[in-house]
Amino acid sequence: MAWRGRCGQPQYTKADQDEILGDSGDPFGVASTGLTWLPKEVHFGVRHEGRLVAHVGLLRLPVVIGGARTEVVGVGGVAVASTVRGQGLVRLAVTAALEHAGTMGPQHALLFCRPPLVPLYQRLGWHPLDSEVLVEQPEAQVVAMPLQTMVAPLRDEADWPSGPVRLLPLPM
Repeated sequence: MAWRGRCGQPQYTKADQDEILGDSGDPFGVASTGLTWLPKEVHFGVRHEGRLVAHVGLLRLPVVIGGARTEVVGVGGVAVASTVRGQGLVRLAVTAALEHAGTMGPQHALLFCRPPLVPLYQRLGWHPLDSEVLVEQPEAQVVAMPLQTMVAPLRDEADWPSGPVRLLPLPM
C-alpha cells in the first residue's frame, strides 16, 4: 500500500479521483440514484509508477439495526483505474482498509454497491443484506437505499443483528 491518508494528513481529492477514474460526471455509476453522499475520513490508496490507481475510503457512522443504535464503518469511494483492473488492486485496497476498520471500534463494515459488483464483494468476504436499508438525505428526508447493501464482519465473533436497518447520517 503506497498511500494512506487520514484527517490532518493528505486527503483524497477530486483530482485524486479523476486520476483514477478520469473526469467523468458519474465515476461510480450512481448519479441516477439522486442521493447525496458523505465524504470519507480515512483513505487508502495504491500508487503505481507514481500514479494513484486505486482508492478505498472509510467513515465511522451511526446506524439503528432492529431498534438498537450502534455504529458501522462505512466503506465507499472504491475505485480502480481501468488500465490496471484485474490485477487484484481492489482486494489489496479493500483488505488494507478493512484491517484498519477493525481498529475503529464497530463490529461491522457496510457498503453500498451496484448489483453487477455484488459477486466481486462476495469474493472479498462481504455479504448482501436482504432487508431494505433506509438512509438520511438532505432536508430530513429518509429514503430506501436503491443500491445493494453489503456487510462484512470486522471481528470473528461479529454477527449482523436482525431487524430493519437505518443509517442515521447521509450514506458514504
